[in-house]
Amino acid sequence: MSTTALLQVKNLTVRFGDSVVVNGVSFDVNAGEKLAIVGESGSGKSITALSILRLVDAAKTSGQILFGGDDLIAYTDEEMQEIRGGQIGMIFQEPMTALNPLYKVGHQISEVLMLHERLDKKAARARSIELLKRTGIPSPEDRVDFYPHQLSGGQRQRAMIAMALACRPKLLICDEPTTALDVTVQAQILALLEELQREIGMALVFITHDLNLVRRFTDRVAVMERGNQVEIGTTDAVFSNPQHPYTQRLLATRPQRVVTPLPENAETLVEARDARVSFAIPTGWFSSKPFHAVKHATLALKRGETLGIVGESGSGKTTLGMALLALQSLSAGQVFMGGVQLDNAERGALRAMRKRMQVVLQDPFASLSPRMTVGQIVGEGLALHQPGLSRAEHEAKVQAILNEVGLSEKNGIYGVLHRYPHEFSGGQRQRIAIARAVVLEPEVLVLDEPTSALDVSVQQQILTLLADLQKRRGLSFIFISHDLAVIRAMAHRVMVMKDGDVVEAGETLALFDAPRESYTQELIAAAHLAE
Repeated sequence: MSTTALLQVKNLTVRFGDSVVVNGVSFDVNAGEKLAIVGESGSGKSITALSILRLVDAAKTSGQILFGGDDLIAYTDEEMQEIRGGQIGMIFQEPMTALNPLYKVGHQISEVLMLHERLDKKAARARSIELLKRTGIPSPEDRVDFYPHQLSGGQRQRAMIAMALACRPKLLICDEPTTALDVTVQAQILALLEELQREIGMALVFITHDLNLVRRFTDRVAVMERGNQVEIGTTDAVFSNPQHPYTQRLLATRPQRVVTPLPENAETLVEARDARVSFAIPTGWFSSKPFHAVKHATLALKRGETLGIVGESGSGKTTLGMALLALQSLSAGQVFMGGVQLDNAERGALRAMRKRMQVVLQDPFASLSPRMTVGQIVGEGLALHQPGLSRAEHEAKVQAILNEVGLSEKNGIYGVLHRYPHEFSGGQRQRIAIARAVVLEPEVLVLDEPTSALDVSVQQQILTLLADLQKRRGLSFIFISHDLAVIRAMAHRVMVMKDGDVVEAGETLALFDAPRESYTQELIAAAHLAE
């Protein structure tokens, strides 16, 4: 390895008790270089990244992590505090859990600047607004005073990126930094990172399952499988001539279209008529202004159909999905499920609808109770909606659906029923969330970015699973995603949203091949860049 490398990781091994999760990993990163670490969920890539900043609790770490020639493993906690955020920044995988829900996003960015850059409060706020603007958040002067829950998933991710870039670190560790971002904002964020690299010579360690992003953005790539580094080389060399069988399988996986044609007489299950959702945004102690999140949305979903909803972060697609579930009140318009109006339904009608219409949320860690085991989480809905099941029947249903989504001993995962969400990777947690929804055998699933946390091979497994469920049970999907390749693979029809408006809708392949609206054309063009 080069002695001039900014970061040198030598024979890094991480153990939890007797379990080795990272086994002898070695790589180096030079100033201004972009290194990607790829692999399936549970391969150890995120643990490797967290270990660089000594953020892995209850783990025994050996080897060396040399930063500027100094071994960070030997640093005290006080010395690491100076490194974290100042010289090494990190963008975490799940923004809702990484951002403090009790503080406004502007306060959280300003805190970093005041601590490391010694800026006063006024200067730190101005710099925070500038950073939010550079990362593509609209109306940053307003959203600097928003709490994390008031932002969309993609906007929260951008706020966290702004925080990580605040002090212009020498090294930026990015753990799935574009997972929640649509293709146009993804391109904007990558351009921003490259601009900062040119300005300050910042190095990047990119943890991601997005192989298209790796191919067009990084200089070198390391491939991990089950804690082992199986291959490392220049990005061009690894993609053009992968040596390890695992790398070859990983690169060969792409979403395949799995759409079953609908019968002509398929009944309509869900219908929205001129649905509108507005929020009051406080502008002072006793004043507010309206924010129109969804404007005049009309749609119909048939049995066995998949309707894709795409658009930038903050376009209103998730808010529309929550309104269809009667989890978000309408300002105007109507929503029907099987002919029953939901937007003003009584509690009994809503409870009956909950079994028929389930949801898989975007952020699996935030939607899974940390105090419940996986068996309790997946079985909670069964206990409510099917109380007559015996204990053996209940456990059999829970175990069967966990096996179906790939969480079983056959997949190398032991004791899954009695483990907690924090013991699983991001992709594994998303599969738990899918199992929780599907175990009730609903008629409709609202899927809010259900594959955003999954690597490409597991993503295809989940898409195939969803397609099989749809074919066997006549299941209908409302599929919300920024990943146009996934929508193209799964959806019969697609709706495109921007700033709360439905700007275009139609049959998926026809719309993708010949988009009419300029915004749709921009989205598809940005997605093609990533292919």
